[in-house]
Amino acid sequence: MAAESGDLWVFGYGSLMWRPGFPFRERHLATLTGYHRSLCIFSHVHRGTPEMPGLVLGLDRGGKCRGLAFGVEATDAEATLAYLREREQVTAVYLERRVTVRLEDGRAVRAVTYVADRRHPQYAGRLPTEDLLRLINQGVGISGANPDYVRATHRQLIEMGVSDSILAGIAERLSQGDAAKSATTARRSASLSAKR
Repeated sequence: MAAESGDLWVFGYGSLMWRPGFPFRERHLATLTGYHRSLCIFSHVHRGTPEMPGLVLGLDRGGKCRGLAFGVEATDAEATLAYLREREQVTAVYLERRVTVRLEDGRAVRAVTYVADRRHPQYAGRLPTEDLLRLINQGVGISGANPDYVRATHRQLIEMGVSDSILAGIAERLSQGDAAKSATTARRSASLSAKR
């Protein structure tokens, strides 16, 4: 978790990449081996509710994941860990782990990250695309609408030069849905105007 200086490293693969919420000294593209990014967590707080769950990312077993590693000063480490635990473990669906990640400059560092707990009731596993879309479209929680979370993560990955075919496909379908909604709204407005 800490470098020789006593600093803390944090590996982000979802919203932590574009909204870390903690001070950091440096940020690097990084690769984690042994886990992959997956829309495998039913969100009951941040992007959904227990009655209308959304769907958020988790690290699931197998493969590789490219994300961002944040180097945090030793003086900020305790407060950063407290913040991360409050944010990521609100329903205990994530397990805090210390993993080795490879930074883009070749360094290997130990970083704290949060992986999916496959035994937790909120673990969704691998779902069909239509189920992913349904859950994402319905999800709204204390951090906002679920589609916004997916779009923001997809944009961040593009900026990093990272390809994620599943997120790209979901983002495209969300955009098509938005275009269809806009067209329907425009038709309704035109129809109402014509009746005046």
